[in-house]
Amino acid sequence: MAHVLDSSSVNFTIDPVVLDLGQRFVDAGFELSLVGGPVRDLFLGRTSPDLDFTTDATPDQTISVIKKWADNFWEIGRAFGTIGMKKNGFQIEVTTYRAEAYDPDSRKPVVAFGNSLTEDLLRRDFTINAMALRLPSLELVDPFGGVRDLHASELATPGAPEASFSDDPLRMMRAARFASQLGVSVHDDVRLAMSQMADRIKIISAERVRDELVKLINGAHPRVGIDLLVDTGLAEFVLPEVSALRLEADEHHRHKDVYQHSLQVLEQAAALETGADGPVPGPDFVLRFAALMHDVGKPATRRFEPGGAVSFRHHDVVGAKLTAKRMKALRFDNESIKAVSRLVELHMRFYGYGDAGWTDSAVRRYVTDAGPLLERLHRLTRSDVTTRNQRKADRLSFAYDDLEHRISALLEQESLAAVRPDLDGAQIMALLGLKPGPVVGKAYKFLLEERMEHGPLSPEEAEKKLLAWWEAQPESAVVDPSTETAAETKESS
Repeated sequence: MAHVLDSSSVNFTIDPVVLDLGQRFVDAGFELSLVGGPVRDLFLGRTSPDLDFTTDATPDQTISVIKKWADNFWEIGRAFGTIGMKKNGFQIEVTTYRAEAYDPDSRKPVVAFGNSLTEDLLRRDFTINAMALRLPSLELVDPFGGVRDLHASELATPGAPEASFSDDPLRMMRAARFASQLGVSVHDDVRLAMSQMADRIKIISAERVRDELVKLINGAHPRVGIDLLVDTGLAEFVLPEVSALRLEADEHHRHKDVYQHSLQVLEQAAALETGADGPVPGPDFVLRFAALMHDVGKPATRRFEPGGAVSFRHHDVVGAKLTAKRMKALRFDNESIKAVSRLVELHMRFYGYGDAGWTDSAVRRYVTDAGPLLERLHRLTRSDVTTRNQRKADRLSFAYDDLEHRISALLEQESLAAVRPDLDGAQIMALLGLKPGPVVGKAYKFLLEERMEHGPLSPEEAEKKLLAWWEAQPESAVVDPSTETAAETKESS
């Protein structure tokens, strides 16, 4: 199907750089079409900072057309037929028509260049991405019903989904990602193929799976994407800890549905993200992924108590370890692993605050342990309330309001963001006549505990407490006599 688009039929604008590039290829005797996501986004009223084009020109011929036109260009993707460039702030990729297939046991594609736009579109992942806009004529080429599927909000493949997923199993992850980003449903044939071929995802590198997962989690509808992964069995290979949250049926209803609860917490956490100027600008992967993973320790810690209750003791600690292990397997960076697993570990810390009441010392520890994750922890903790018991929900909300108020009050009085002992290591060594070593660490830890328990101390008070502590330590009787304090050194001179 092909027809010429105009601004009256579709609300879109084409930047002059696109038309200019198209004209240059046509003048050189080649075809050029805008293709894939940028065309899809025209129908969705979105703009794409990156522009993808396809052409019958070879990479060498593409370079000859653009080398004097582009601001700069590069050939990193040349083996796959792709030449990249920048022009007027746009990132542009021009790829030769191709016939591409994956070796069933290989992670890398086998590339063969083609000479037909329609055949090129047939090999793309989904019909909504298999549309092209010929340039500069603006003729829409839509042989597989991409516009139809966009209007129906349905994800389908140009050819048989089994062939598409066999060529590139990562497309199964992309289906879940698009479900999250665009809120589209998945055609029954696509869902069935995903279920039957889920184990094929194992040949895809962890890094590529990770990148799709991040996009899914950061999408507008992450719950939909995760649900698709779990329902089709893909999560068994990508996020098995999440699949395990679907605990076997509990006919006595002694505990809530942990899986659905986790999805709700994910949704609620995303809803608490802030704008760009706020403390947690959305989409925030660390907060969202911690929300999804916060209860993954429950299956391993579930116990049926004699009275009929169900307990999950230490599921926070177990869950933090499982989260870190999964993120390492997916090749996440260390900073993200530490942040997400720490939030999972801390997500239960608040419970009991409303009943037992916390000392200022406990509040200081809460803030210090959270460190730079405090604002995310606030949102994760509030999101973890999914009870239908409104009285209980209100009680927990009021309790957390009170905790945040106390934190704010203490922050005004003390620098809780970076709690340190009132004497540093050098002052400790000078006062006690010590050389660097483990004993200095013990003294430092003692002063840190005092700071946590009692708040800031004056230098005189801190020295008095440290000396009293030191007198009770066995090491005080065996300090190296050759060590002099700063004061002794000054007197001897």
